[in-house]
This record gives sequence, C-alpha cells and structure tokens, in this order.
Amino acid sequence: MKKLLIFSVIALLLGSCSGDGGGELVGVYSKSWKEPSPYGMLYIKRGSFTIGQNDQDANWAMTSQSKTVSVDAFWMDETEITNGEYRQFVHWVRDSIAREKLSLVDEEFKITQDKKGNELKKPILNWKKEIPWSKPNEDQQIAIDSMFYMGEDDIDIFPQLNAMILSYQYSWVDYIQAAKKENKFDVMRGSYNRSIEGLGVTKDSADVMIRKDTSYYNEQGHIINKTIYKELKKRSDFISKKRINIYPDTLCWIRDFTYAYNEPYMKLYFAHPGYGEYPVVGVSWEQAQAFCHWRTNLFNGYQIKNGGVRVQDFRLPTEAEWEYAARGGKDLSMYPWGGYYVRTAKGCFLANFKPQRGNYTDDGYLITSRVASYPPNDFGLYDMAGNVAEWTSTAYHESNYSFVHDMNPNYEYNAKSSDPEVLRRKVIKGGGWKDVSIFLQCGMRTYEYQTENRSFLGFRCVRSYIGMD
Repeated sequence: MKKLLIFSVIALLLGSCSGDGGGELVGVYSKSWKEPSPYGMLYIKRGSFTIGQNDQDANWAMTSQSKTVSVDAFWMDETEITNGEYRQFVHWVRDSIAREKLSLVDEEFKITQDKKGNELKKPILNWKKEIPWSKPNEDQQIAIDSMFYMGEDDIDIFPQLNAMILSYQYSWVDYIQAAKKENKFDVMRGSYNRSIEGLGVTKDSADVMIRKDTSYYNEQGHIINKTIYKELKKRSDFISKKRINIYPDTLCWIRDFTYAYNEPYMKLYFAHPGYGEYPVVGVSWEQAQAFCHWRTNLFNGYQIKNGGVRVQDFRLPTEAEWEYAARGGKDLSMYPWGGYYVRTAKGCFLANFKPQRGNYTDDGYLITSRVASYPPNDFGLYDMAGNVAEWTSTAYHESNYSFVHDMNPNYEYNAKSSDPEVLRRKVIKGGGWKDVSIFLQCGMRTYEYQTENRSFLGFRCVRSYIGMD
C-alpha cells in the first residue's frame, strides 16, 4: 500500500511538471540537442568576407564588382562526391526499381500492413527482402531481365544494366512562390489571395495562375518534365515534381574532346572499382539536385526510424557559401591555400590543373586525381581548386553581386521547360583538371547549363547548421 501511495505521488508531481506549468509561462522544450558531425563533412563557421575577384584579373574578364557579404554556418563535404559515393545512389535507385518490378510477381517485396496489422494507405517497398540476382525463379527472372539490355541491344558476354531505366522522382515545395504576398492564404475568406473570386478576374487571366513543374512518362516510356500554370487553390499547388535519369553520362569523355582517344575513361571511369575514390563527373546540375534530395531522405529516414531528430536538407552550396569555404578564412586571398602562386617553394604544384599549353601531366595527373591528393585549405577542405570544377545552386547572371542581399546572398531561378538556354545557366567554381590557373582563383566564376554533363565538372554537398553555437 505504501509503495502504491509513493508511486501515485510521483506520478502526480510528474503530471504537474509536464502539464500547465503551475499557471506560469514555462515554454515547451525538448531535451537538449547538439547537432552531430555528419560523416565526411566539416563544420564551416559563420563569417563575412569579400566575394568576387580581388586580385589579378584577365583584361575585360571581371564581370562583377567585389562585395562584402556574410554567410551563416554550414556543413560541407570534405571532398567532392566520389564515384563510390554516387554509386550508392545509383545502386539504391537500381534496387528500388528491381523491387518494384519483383513486387508484381512476388508480394513479399511490398509491405502493405504496419506492425499492428493495419492496412497502409500506400504500400512501401520491403528492403529486407533480398533481390534474387543470382537464383531467381521463372517469374522473377522475367522481371529482372527487363532491367538489362536484351536482343539486338545486348552485345556483351555479360548482362549489362540498361541505364536508361534508372530514373528518380522527387517532389519539393516552391517556397519562393509560396512566400509572395499575393499568394498568401486569406483566413478570413478561407482561400488564397490569388483566386478568381478574390481578384475578380477571368479564369484565363495570368493574375491567378502560378507555375508548377510536373513530370510523367509518355506513351513511348520517355520522361517528360513540363512546366504548367494553374489556378492557386490549395497547398499542393506549390508542390512540384521532377523525374530524372540519374546515371552519369559517361559519353561526356568523348563529347568534350574531339579527335582524342578517351574511350577507356568512357567505358570504366565510373563503374570500375579502381576509380572509386575519384570525383564523379558527367553529372548534370539536375542530377546533382536529385542526389541531394536522395541523401536527405536517406539520412532523415534513418534518424526518424531510430528515434532521432530530422536535420536540414543536403543541398548544393550557394556561390557565396562555396567561395567563403574555398578561402578558408583568408579574406582577399587569390587561391584556397592563401598564396599568390600555384607552386610551393620547392616547385611542387598545389592543385590538379593544366599547367602549360598541351601539358596536363606536370602536376602528376593527366585527368582527375584521387580526392584529397593535395593539401587542404585552412578549413580542412580538399580540392577547392582544381581536380573538377563544382556546381553551385546559384543561377548565373553577370550582375549577381550588384543586386543580391549582403546576408546569405543567393540568386535562385528555377528555369521553366519553355525558357531559353540563357536562363538555364548555373554558376560553377573552382576550375578543373583541364583548366588553366586563372580558373582556380577563389573569386573566379563561370557557368554551365543545368542539363549539361561534363568530364571536368562534379559537385559536393552542404547542409545548413542548426543553432548558433
């Protein structure tokens, strides 16, 4: 009886502590939490710096004036994304497609009920069920064979995966459109401001239309990404979808350099284990975006499954974030290592680039090198100059620095399917193995079209830091 009384008193005290707070404003707080260091990423503390070229400049090449800006803290990949890391993405997409196909002939590849036996609103793939790559039954064999080249397309003695089927679909909320005043939800009317009734306009008027990206397969099985316009009625109208093939374009090794024998790189640079620690190339800006979305879901899915807390999204760095990280805390420095020269005092090169006309090899490499082959900058980041140029999230405009904000500056533009090529330009930074030294400068900027795949262009991810510590 005494034990029961003590238990009741404790329960009462706990209930009062977690209830109304004794009539006082005590707030709602969870347990203390400190963001753990993500694997392979480094913490870049917040700070200010002068963005843009601030030293040597080729004649008439400076397209923007320098500007002092501030950026918040973030995590950044220590190196560029490697072939091995990108293969994890490719294998995940491959396995998800295989399980989807196998679920049509074997129900065990889909989960339709939760642990309590309740029917799920939408069945999910069963990732615990092994894919029978080596010993499938007859029905499973047909499903698996549909993922490989067959008939006249199959010319190899070994089964060759059809990379054209490796598509990844993802969705995102267009917060820029949602934040516009004219798109605000009117709680008095119970509808969005931009509505036919609210504005008194015709249904065909552009005043009530918002843009939305959508994706689907056509009758021939080809991916169609299209921009549509529709009346704003509900939250889902702000949600866009995109479907994209995610396998690197290995033919870029031949396409980028005419009258050159680069077939060996085209055949094995991405797939061979010998290149696992080399930076992935042949990945477009859109494919890099898809990788970031997958990486976010991979990490947050694990966190939630194990009782953790979700974190900020993985994404491409803005131009300002990339340049700030490249400088390594050395404002107004020409190169990431802080000096004015691309050699050490002993004459050793400090990055992988094209040292002289026709001479690619004096730095020790002909094409890309293993990541982290050269010393890091003062932030501990490798290859912020040379090896491969890197995508940023920033849309390219010659006058970016003139109109962007001085706090977390960024110019973002999501090109419509009908836009001309000039609106599909994205800023790339750092220079690559085929570039001369001026492109290695921290403040140097150039562009590439978001749908292009290049043999000298890769990427790395960042993740915004949570908190102020």
